[in-house]
Amino acid sequence: MAPRGPDQEECEGLLQQWQEEGSSQVLSTVCEGPLVDKGLAQSSLALLMDNPGEQDATSEDKWSSRQLSDLRAVENLEEPCPEVLGEEALPEVEGPMWAAVPMQSGPQYADCAVLSMGALAAEQWEEDPAVVAWSIAPEPMPQEEAPIWPFEGLGQLQPPPMEIPYHEILWREWEDFSTQPDAQGLEAGDGPQFQFTLMSYNILAQDLMQQSSELYLHCHPDILNWNYRFANLMQEFQHWDPDILCLQEVQEDHYWEQLEPSLRMMGFTCFYKRRTGCKTDGCAVCYKPTRFRLLCASPVEYFRPGLELLNRDNVGLVLLLQPLVPEGLGQVSVAPLCVANTHVLYNPRRGDVKLAQMAILLAEVDKVARLSDGSHCPIILCGDLNSVPDSPLYNFIRDGELQYHGMPAWKVSGQEDFSHQLYQRKLQAPLWPSSLGITDCCQYVTSCHPKRSERRKYSRDFLLRFHFCNIACQRPAGLVLMEGVTDAKPERPAGWAESLLEEGTSEPEPVFPRTIGTIQHCLHLTSAYTHFLPQHGLPEVTTMPLGLGTTVDYIFFSADSCENGNGTDHRLYQDGTLKLLGRLSLLSEEILWAANGLPNPFCSSDHLCLLASFGMEVTAP
Repeated sequence: MAPRGPDQEECEGLLQQWQEEGSSQVLSTVCEGPLVDKGLAQSSLALLMDNPGEQDATSEDKWSSRQLSDLRAVENLEEPCPEVLGEEALPEVEGPMWAAVPMQSGPQYADCAVLSMGALAAEQWEEDPAVVAWSIAPEPMPQEEAPIWPFEGLGQLQPPPMEIPYHEILWREWEDFSTQPDAQGLEAGDGPQFQFTLMSYNILAQDLMQQSSELYLHCHPDILNWNYRFANLMQEFQHWDPDILCLQEVQEDHYWEQLEPSLRMMGFTCFYKRRTGCKTDGCAVCYKPTRFRLLCASPVEYFRPGLELLNRDNVGLVLLLQPLVPEGLGQVSVAPLCVANTHVLYNPRRGDVKLAQMAILLAEVDKVARLSDGSHCPIILCGDLNSVPDSPLYNFIRDGELQYHGMPAWKVSGQEDFSHQLYQRKLQAPLWPSSLGITDCCQYVTSCHPKRSERRKYSRDFLLRFHFCNIACQRPAGLVLMEGVTDAKPERPAGWAESLLEEGTSEPEPVFPRTIGTIQHCLHLTSAYTHFLPQHGLPEVTTMPLGLGTTVDYIFFSADSCENGNGTDHRLYQDGTLKLLGRLSLLSEEILWAANGLPNPFCSSDHLCLLASFGMEVTAP
């Protein structure tokens, strides 16, 4: 054991005396700074005892006097720290140098009181004189060689990343197409136009959210509160200010008590259709009466009693609106606009139900949008179709034709892959019975026939022939025989046919040939979105069920298909009377993950809203 020198004993005595008599006073005063740690102060004083025997006597004398002056500086609270830091520098000695460093203010740096001399020289700070910690500074090193983290064996505590506001993460760009040429090389802005914007939004009914609470475990309960969500939704409506608003999953009591009054105050006229059965939500279509005049409104129910294919409670809503042209344009006219909104069945296994529901909606749109000359006015069909892009249902709406016979039912929507299952429901022709009254061209049977008055016109001579038909020449049973009154028997004139219309016969019902395993429609629709983000190289996302991003919400509008060298490609289209002028960009799954998915504090639904701007041709009468 090495002999204990007088200097070491003196240091121990001073340390013990400081601990017994002055530690409480010093710490109570020094701890007025919020970041001084008693253990850190004791460990700093303990450095006074580090191996004094390893240095020569001269160094020990210098160290002991230096330590005593330092100790007195700490005990003498009346002496300000700037004087301590500003006293004359001592001659250089062999051994480590002392440096006064301020305690870091963040709690994550509570254990980090030692800084390199290079860092001290580079960083300017204003220290509190009462908050000073003493420590051994490492030997000076060139700045380029200074270690980032000087403590070996200890992991560096990184400060938490700055929270990026949700509105910056979920920033959506407006894509303007108004100056881009169409397929014919014409700019969309050529000629006068009636311009309007349309929003489609599944706002997540509160009842449905509570019934499927396991889907929203990643959300803080406060952001799922309806009052919070309602305020966010109204803020979105006010910010984008669409002319037509198509909503899905609108809870009935919330609609009548909050949504409809608020939207009415914003200048909207609203129509609502609740789902059939015991369901509490439905669809709504709202428009601004300053821009449109209502021509007709047709609610659509997909439920058909006694028909297993159509035993679900989903609904749709079809409105025919007349655009109101500003008076400044003079005597001009704009074609009516047909707007259809729906929420199709979710069940991924029942593609047959989805197709039948869509056929009913398309038949209603065909009836409402059909003009006197047999053509259709501009059409916008939007909503939550619970089908992914390029699925058979999506292609049917866009291309106007689908061969479904033998197709697995799960494949229609493309939501999930059930090909591994042994039993798979397959679609058989015909998909729906003739009693539904809808043809394979998605038209009502009555719409395919001329009116009854136009099918047969009866002349007076034809009607007189009924006086001598067989049923008219027979004596009714129970007729009282009266001479000169009821005893006469009518004589049929010569050459008169015995029977023109026999009793019990009726006009045969029209028979429509049904194509085997194929359904069609003639509305010429295309999507306002491309479902791909070229700048990111990722698909667009409108919802994130269970954290998996996908697209199920759409805005389809009337457009004419283009001919190319390989035939007709319905993805290429030329603007007709309805032109796409712009749209609000969607987001990728990666971006939504950065915002903790959907819903989040900024977006209060599990779907993103879709917004598009359109222009309609204004023609002279």
